[in-house]
Parts: sequence; structure tokens; C-alpha cells
Amino acid sequence: MSRRFLIQLKKILVIIALWLIIGFLVTVYDYFSLISDFSKGPVDDFSFTRTLLFNLIAAFMGSAMGAPFLVFYVNEKLRDRPYGYTLLAVAVSFVVIVTVITIILGWWLVKQMTGNWPYASSLATEQFYDYLINPLHVKNIILWSMITLLTQFLLQINDKFGHGLLWDFLRGKYNKPQDEVRVFMFLDLMDSTAIAERLGNKNYYNLLRDFYADITNDIIYNAGEIYQYVGDEVVISWKYDKGVQDHHCIRCFFDIRSKISSLEDKYRAKYGIVPDFKAALHYGHVMAGEIGIIKKDITYSGDVLNTTSRILSMCNAYKKRLIISGNLFRSLQELESSFDSDRIGEEYLRGKKEKVELYAISPLL
Repeated sequence: MSRRFLIQLKKILVIIALWLIIGFLVTVYDYFSLISDFSKGPVDDFSFTRTLLFNLIAAFMGSAMGAPFLVFYVNEKLRDRPYGYTLLAVAVSFVVIVTVITIILGWWLVKQMTGNWPYASSLATEQFYDYLINPLHVKNIILWSMITLLTQFLLQINDKFGHGLLWDFLRGKYNKPQDEVRVFMFLDLMDSTAIAERLGNKNYYNLLRDFYADITNDIIYNAGEIYQYVGDEVVISWKYDKGVQDHHCIRCFFDIRSKISSLEDKYRAKYGIVPDFKAALHYGHVMAGEIGIIKKDITYSGDVLNTTSRILSMCNAYKKRLIISGNLFRSLQELESSFDSDRIGEEYLRGKKEKVELYAISPLL
């Protein structure tokens, strides 16, 4: 089972679980509202158990149909569309989904109440029509439409913060600085100045936007986190264990190369060029924490970032696409069973007092 599918499945299961919890809370809220001093009380045939079952089934059906639509379609196919457009698409889709659920549950509920399916008897048919125009459904449509839009909004916020970081923000993990061991990749577009002059500012911006959008999934599905976009450079980070596991940090680079290669026709037709890039990898200790008041962000500070940047500059000197540090190379067990490695040697990097061992990595021929 691919990591991509597992990530998407996890999102779907979380949405289903949260909607079931909301369904339970809605039932409890309705019950206490009905028995409060501000209400005339529940109707004679009100049943907490039946209402709870109804809301849980509705929540499950809605999330089981809606979550895959949000995860597999809206947040994949419409990723490059404006937020407002995706919210509108979700709102329209919700109306369709809730209509289907209302009809299905009404059909089932009438059978439980009358013993007959709608249209099998006049009583069942009348009960079915009364159910469809019940003001309670107006409340449910408004409530669940808000929940659906909130779900989509949170999915977009999760993408904004970076995959998996929203939960870290909510639980305050980085409210106080944390010492972490992380792998960093600096990935840089080659000949960016010449390309920018050739394309002009607007087309160059669109090229960067397309490039970053096209490589995002390969980063996420290799357990990477996008730390920063800095002009024509993207900084990718892994928690150490995830980065070295199954050589994720190395595979990420070559998966990106494969993705861009598969889109060569698209880039040539749109921009007249195919983006080429180089990258450097290194790992070490960093301090991770929230910085800022108005615009909070999680930042990393440590020598590993400076060293990775200096290693990147060696790609041009040695005409290599991917160079990693010797420390990282020795941490990647059985790397040579999947990739070719070429020891460059030890080099003095700018700003470093000690030499750093370097390796060039390439795919097996």
C-alpha cells in the first residue's frame, strides 16, 4: 500500500471520526435544548436513541461520501484553484449529497415508523412527504453545510501550514523551542536568472508556481515537509527517522526528477523550457519553535541549514545534480543497493572551519 494512499486514507478516517463525534454532540445539544425552560419540550414521539442513531447514520453517510470527494478530488484536482472556488464547489456538492442522504434516511425512517415503505401505503407516503419538508431538515442542512465548509477550510489550512503541522500548532508543540534532529534538502532551480530574463517576470512566476505545485505530492509522499520557498529554491525537511527510512530523502529528489520528466511536453508547450534543478542534503540538530506574533510560523535554526546551503553551491563546482554530506551518507543503510554513490572527498565550505565530506548520488544504471 503506497504512502500516498495511506496519507489520504488517514485524512478520510479522521473526517469520518470527527463527523461522528459532531453527530453525537448535535443530538445531545438538541435533547438539552428541548428539555430546557426556553422550550415547550420534546414532542410525544421524540426518542433520544432514535435521534442519535439517525444523526450518527447521517454523519457516517455524509462523511463516507463527502470525505473521499474532498480528499481525492477537491484537494487534488482543484489544488491550484482559488480558495473561494473550492469552497463553492464543496457547497454545491454538499447540497447534492445531503439531498441523497435525506431521501435515503427518510425512506428508511418511514419504514421503521409505519411498517411500510413510502408509496406502499398512503400513510407511509404522507409520512415521507412530511419528513422531507420538516423544518428540522432546514436546521440540519444549515448546520452540516457549515461543518462541511469548515472541514474543507481546515484541509486548506493544513496545506497552508504544511502537511501534518496544523496539529502541532493546535497542541502547542512548538510553543517552546524543541531540539530536533532533522534532514534538510535545499533544492534549487538551475539557470534561474537566464530563465527569468527570457520568460519575463509574470511567466517566470507562473513557471515557479507550476513547478512547486507539480513536485508537492512527491515531497509529501516521501514523508517530507516543505519548510520554505525562497525564490527559485525550496527547502524540504524530514524528521531524522523518516528521512533515512527507506531512503526517503534521496528518493524524494529522484521522484521529483521523474515527475518533471513526465511533464516535459507540458513545460515545453507552455514555457519553451523544462525546469532543471540541483539539490543538497545534510542532517543535524536544530532548534524548532514558533516565531512571530501577527504572522506565526515554525522556524528552524542551526548550523545544519548553513552547511546544507554551502553543500548546494558545490553542485555547480562538480557538475552534480545531488550532493549529500558524508554524515548523512553513513546514516543511509544499504543506500548503494538502490543508488549509485561517488565519493567527492573532503572540502572546506565557505564559513566552515573543518572540512566536510561529500558524496554525489545518482540513480542506478
